[in-house]
Amino acid sequence: MDNYAIVTGGAGGLGKAFGFELAKRGLNTILIDLPEKGLKSICSDIQEKYKTKSFFYETDLTKVDNIIEITNEINKKYDVSILINNAGTGGTRYFEDADIDYLNNIIQLNVMTTTIMTRQILPNLKKQKKSFILNISSMAAFSPIAFKTVYPASKTFIHSFTRGLYEEYKKTNVFVSVVNPGPMKTNREISARIEKQGILGKIGLLSPEKVAEISIRQLFKRDTLIMLNSVNGFNWLLMKIIPIGIRLPLLSRAIEREIKR
Repeated sequence: MDNYAIVTGGAGGLGKAFGFELAKRGLNTILIDLPEKGLKSICSDIQEKYKTKSFFYETDLTKVDNIIEITNEINKKYDVSILINNAGTGGTRYFEDADIDYLNNIIQLNVMTTTIMTRQILPNLKKQKKSFILNISSMAAFSPIAFKTVYPASKTFIHSFTRGLYEEYKKTNVFVSVVNPGPMKTNREISARIEKQGILGKIGLLSPEKVAEISIRQLFKRDTLIMLNSVNGFNWLLMKIIPIGIRLPLLSRAIEREIKR
């Protein structure tokens, strides 16, 4: 059987870029996203351009039952050698203005989906000669930020979860890595938010295509903590050095600009 790479959140932004980057390297893909997001067209484009196989599943990954259903089917039908947990969401709001559905969606998609997808696909990955898990965290994982609150906390979970998983499976055939992108203009809404943040929000800005290219390259080089570029690496170092009393208000003021204008 052919081997496949799974990409969650594969219909746009970084997920779509991962789909094309993997196909460019000759890998077959399985893209997962919500219904009516254009997955069929994306998979057709991938197959036409790179002559690789590309299939899709349309479902709401915030529901555990949906994840179990599609992963059971995938495990029966496909050999999976790569899992990219890309699906995620966030936003900028005053905490008291964020309704329960908004907050729960961030927690379910960023935390639960990443965890359950990994648990479900792991036995499949272990059957392969060599396999990889790549989880998408964020530079936001390295500091709390006001007006986002739940989002950076969820990305901190992904970072910690991945590092622990790497240690647990480092002597097996499954290599586990995490990438921590800075700002990316993945859609109009996020592009507008980045513009409102000013210079601080644009530091380390990369396109989704560049993030996907570097991430896959470093994943195959067995880089356990992918920083993408020297700017993000320097920012990570700064966030370790700068006291929280300085770092937290500085980052929060930049983020607050998104909702004050």
